[in-house]
Amino acid sequence: MIRHTVTFKLKHENGSIEEKLFLDAAKELSKLPTVQNFECLKEIGKKNNFDFGISMEFQNMKHYEEYNKHPNHVDFVQNIWIPEVIDFIEIDLEF
Repeated sequence: MIRHTVTFKLKHENGSIEEKLFLDAAKELSKLPTVQNFECLKEIGKKNNFDFGISMEFQNMKHYEEYNKHPNHVDFVQNIWIPEVIDFIEIDLEF
């Protein structure tokens, strides 16, 4: 299994409609065929400057690669993620 996680900070103000629209768009990724156990989480710790986290799992590397190439994921990254995220860290773990 692969667990893909990303923790990020948006350029939008906390609680804004833009923030909500971003998170709603991100949650649509849960519908992609190989995604399992999708979670969109709010950061509450004070040890970093990030606001949210997304976590999802994939059965294997092939499914993870299919997700990365999926047109909906590519569109999200290009048209929503890149313009609206100001900082992030991505971690992919095998378990």
